[in-house]
Amino acid sequence: MSLKSQVMIVDDHAMVRNGLAMLINAMPDMEVWGDAEDGGEAMAKLESEHYPDIVLIDLSLKTLSGMDLIKSIHILTPSLPMLVVSMHDENAYAERALRAGARGYLMKDETGEMLINAIRVVLKGNFYLSETMHTKLFNRLFTENSQAELLINSLTPSEFEVLHLIGAGHSSREIAQLLSRSIKTIEVHRANIRVKLHLKDGADLIRYATHWIAAAH
Repeated sequence: MSLKSQVMIVDDHAMVRNGLAMLINAMPDMEVWGDAEDGGEAMAKLESEHYPDIVLIDLSLKTLSGMDLIKSIHILTPSLPMLVVSMHDENAYAERALRAGARGYLMKDETGEMLINAIRVVLKGNFYLSETMHTKLFNRLFTENSQAELLINSLTPSEFEVLHLIGAGHSSREIAQLLSRSIKTIEVHRANIRVKLHLKDGADLIRYATHWIAAAH
């Protein structure tokens, strides 16, 4: 049996998976246990084989969203640590990922050295976040959640992702292309978001999303 830590990679881009695998396999204390391109494949592997020591998860996957995958893995095996490695801004997604069951969050524009360090930190049983995010979450411990935050937390992972993309200035057609979903599905998400956030129309939704993104930064 290998004494190296076993790492699973879940990302919908083959080049990213291969790059991460090369980096991890070059380390003396870890190696790739396996990989998957979407949430369904990841769950199938986890349910049929021995568990790895840690799972690296991208939030943008083709079928089951990364956030839903985190929740599913956490239900399947609560003790399995997960580290999010994503292009999505941690200011908007890190806290939500931690609440879902992840143990850390790292953005894809960070260095390979930082990724390896983040993996080791999480494997030791600790949480990994950037210093800025650590401070933000620590400060929040001493303040009560505002009504706006409570409403945001009522959104599903897919609705939250759509809200973030609306705030970033994307149209429904662009969001549909980015998430590989139909325009009709995106419009349903937009309607649900308006109801949950008590917004009267599409213009209100765009204003809310834009202000929310700005506040998150």
